[in-house]
Amino acid sequence: MSKLIERLIRPEIQALAAYHVPDASGLIKLDAMENPYGWPAGLRRQWLEALQEVRLNRYPDPHGTEIQSALREFMDIPDGKGLLLGNGSDELIQMLALAVAQPGARILSVEPGFVMYRMIALFAGMAYVGVRLRAEDFSLDLSSVLAAMEKEQPAVVFLAYPNNPTGNLFDADAVARVIEAAPGLVVIDEAYAPFTDRSFMPRLGDWPNLMIMRTVSKMGLAGLRLGYLTGPSDWLAEIDKARLPYNINVLTQASTAFALRHRDVLDEQTRRIREERSRLYDELSGLDGIHPYPSEANFVLVRMPDGRAREIFESMKRAGVLVKNLDGAHPLLDDCLRVTVGRPEENAAFLAALESSL
Repeated sequence: MSKLIERLIRPEIQALAAYHVPDASGLIKLDAMENPYGWPAGLRRQWLEALQEVRLNRYPDPHGTEIQSALREFMDIPDGKGLLLGNGSDELIQMLALAVAQPGARILSVEPGFVMYRMIALFAGMAYVGVRLRAEDFSLDLSSVLAAMEKEQPAVVFLAYPNNPTGNLFDADAVARVIEAAPGLVVIDEAYAPFTDRSFMPRLGDWPNLMIMRTVSKMGLAGLRLGYLTGPSDWLAEIDKARLPYNINVLTQASTAFALRHRDVLDEQTRRIREERSRLYDELSGLDGIHPYPSEANFVLVRMPDGRAREIFESMKRAGVLVKNLDGAHPLLDDCLRVTVGRPEENAAFLAALESSL
């Protein structure tokens, strides 16, 4: 069997490790940038009543018409722009990659950044080009990005805004320079849009190669796995051809449409998360020996004392708190842990476990 695998499976796939999701059973889960709040009991009852009308024996609406209408109403998508739905942002990244994966085509992004840009480029048989951020503050090294684009001529450039896993926003003028100079598409990934007041959504149409990608995961609907891509309709019509049929199931469609009609509940949860983020950052800033980085997302990146990140990660895990260990993920992330902003009591437990570990 192993020889057959070696013969048939592409070497670059054999060299990969599958995406790992750690077991969080019995732990305070602060590793995955999820909204920690559930819905009020009354809203859950209304949602379950709405689901009774869903016909599980029928295929879903192939275009998610009801969701598209709700997204256009509640997410400030400019009039006249196309909209494409994906099973999370990951599927949209995959559709984009498959649509442009001609021989020699490349995807470019910055590092450290969202790991799926690199992985999906590899899945699609494309070369990936990663340009380092500045070490001191994870800001965009514009001259390096422009030089890499000139040399590599990428078909797609992905920029997360705010960036994951660093949490910062890149300079908007620098991003505009990237869009203007790019030889292909530029996709601004605004997965964390609920937690910042900055967005390129109002600038859709300023450049013919700009697209905006978002998800409903971070605003409290991670379990539904819905992402959306908006931009020029001509581009989206081509990318749509790489979409698998009926990719958004009926339960996701019904639940998302219901949730967006109750956007005020999600917005209030987002407001609380933003308040807790500020408090958490201030508390972390007061601890000796560590360095938290300012964040416009729903997490905070924290650099631990030299060589102690893994030890502190394991110590907090034994104390019942799970965060994300990024030490070793990229040279610029040495000694770094990332903590999702949780409920006040979860954040207090994290801080207590961290202080004890230090």
